[in-house]
Amino acid sequence: NGFQLRLDTLFPYPYKKAGADGKKAKKETEEKWKWWEEERSTDGSKWKFLEHKGPVLAPPYEPLPGHVRFFYDGKLLRLSAPAEEVATFFAKMLDHEYTTKEMFRKNFYKDWRKEMTSEEKSKITDINKCNFTEMSEYFKAQSEARKQMSKDEKLKIKEENERILQEYGFCVMDNHKERIGNFRIEPPGLFRGRGDHPKMGMLKRRIRPEDIIINCSKDSKHPKPPQGTRWKEVRHDNKVTWLVSWTENIQGSIKYIMLNPSSRIKGEKDWQKYETARRLKKCVDRLRAQYREDWKSKEMRVRQRAVALYFIDKLALRAGNEKEEGETADTVGCCSLRVEHIKLYPKMDDQEYVVEFDFLGKDSIRYYNKMPVEKRVFKNLQLFLENKQPEDDLFDRLNTSILNKHLQELMDGLTAKVFRTYNASITLQQQLKELTSPDESIPAKILSYNRANRAVAILCNHQRAAPKTFEKSMQNLQTKIDEKQKQLWATRKQLKGAKTEHKASHDDRSKKMVEVKRKAVQRIEEQLMKLQMQATDREENKQIALGTSKLNYLDPRISVAWVKKWDVPMEKIYNKTQREKFAWAIDMAEEDYEF
Repeated sequence: NGFQLRLDTLFPYPYKKAGADGKKAKKETEEKWKWWEEERSTDGSKWKFLEHKGPVLAPPYEPLPGHVRFFYDGKLLRLSAPAEEVATFFAKMLDHEYTTKEMFRKNFYKDWRKEMTSEEKSKITDINKCNFTEMSEYFKAQSEARKQMSKDEKLKIKEENERILQEYGFCVMDNHKERIGNFRIEPPGLFRGRGDHPKMGMLKRRIRPEDIIINCSKDSKHPKPPQGTRWKEVRHDNKVTWLVSWTENIQGSIKYIMLNPSSRIKGEKDWQKYETARRLKKCVDRLRAQYREDWKSKEMRVRQRAVALYFIDKLALRAGNEKEEGETADTVGCCSLRVEHIKLYPKMDDQEYVVEFDFLGKDSIRYYNKMPVEKRVFKNLQLFLENKQPEDDLFDRLNTSILNKHLQELMDGLTAKVFRTYNASITLQQQLKELTSPDESIPAKILSYNRANRAVAILCNHQRAAPKTFEKSMQNLQTKIDEKQKQLWATRKQLKGAKTEHKASHDDRSKKMVEVKRKAVQRIEEQLMKLQMQATDREENKQIALGTSKLNYLDPRISVAWVKKWDVPMEKIYNKTQREKFAWAIDMAEEDYEF
């Protein structure tokens, strides 16, 4: 319609590559919507107009070609389409350690049987007699064929993806064209979960139009469901920010299609989050004095609450949610810690009053830490442990809702996550001040930045397994360093020779040659230093995930101010996607910004 066309001319697609002259790139940044300079709505509404095309559903199942066979107990068995589809999910994961886990196999088999015909159920009675090898080999060959595609074939796929992105990847919100985050609905498959999740291997069902709720404005052109189907519901709720929602069958949780992180709605939420953490900065001393006072309270519940708050503040622990037993992995947070998760040592390695923590936190990531605490905290923990079994709650008079209610009374909008955000951001700011030296080169400053970011990731326990390619990439880097050192040695030798020649002849040609070789030595020294910094950075980063804290817990204005102060190129700290997400901070923060 005319309105849509007008928008397309007003807000051209901002993700196309700029031309060689760079003029287009400049134009793009000029046309970016600076929503942070506009008045914000105060009535709780998130938008006034919302129009989009709905989700892209998973493609229908394509049966396997006849030559790909399934065997049961050594005999060929042709499966019905529903049973075959679920079998392919297992076959695709055959080389993964998941398919060796007892829980995964048991859950898969139970759900697979639900998709079988009665004849298949009577024949297939033991998963260990199933042979998925031919299916697995077929999918590996498919994967290999995709890698070997010609340039033209790859281009065709790229163009088709671009067409789908243009049609479904954008919405119109309040006269602005905004990018949508995840407009594709996840295809069916087997649930993996993190750690030893009790539901691993269960079947994630196909999401159909009848499962989907659409949210858009009444006066917009509503998304059309595929022919012969209907949406579960079309609603017009401008108090929420999602465009599409459905309920997944494994955990019964609601999934959403939201806007891209670079959108106004996401940016405003981010900005608010960091402003709340800055408000905590103003009253954190009062809060700390309060919980220290509460350690002496006559009421056990008040003491427990105060010690938990101390842990949340000092260790950046998550609050921990109540959950159904057996429904989810056995992960805990501060409020749900059990006696078995902590050990007390009156003295350890020349330190007094040490607490050792060892438990599985969010996403089944192990949290292990030894920390000296204040004497009163230690005495209280001894009291909380009295007459309790290992499986008993450490804080038996406390849960997340009690804690959050208390935090809300201390400061409007305060939660355990605000403490995490505050402590992460303040740590980054302090570390940057301590680690950055004005005389350092740009690569050295970037190493200092990453070290500051690492201090935050360690505080927040953002770990990762060392990447599979780690050793190989370190070897490659070391080879580059060795080659660069040889090159430097040879160039230094050439410089020495040029100096000797100039001493003898004193002519302009030999003088120029000395200058050329001196510059070459300087350039190679810089390149070598850059490679050595990279190697140090990579080694220190081996088992730490920097991304989570950088994107979710660190006020981007701290990084922007640091970049502007030390003339470090912005793209060395934030990639293109991150620069779009934090456009508000890049525009807003000057070099003197203080969190």
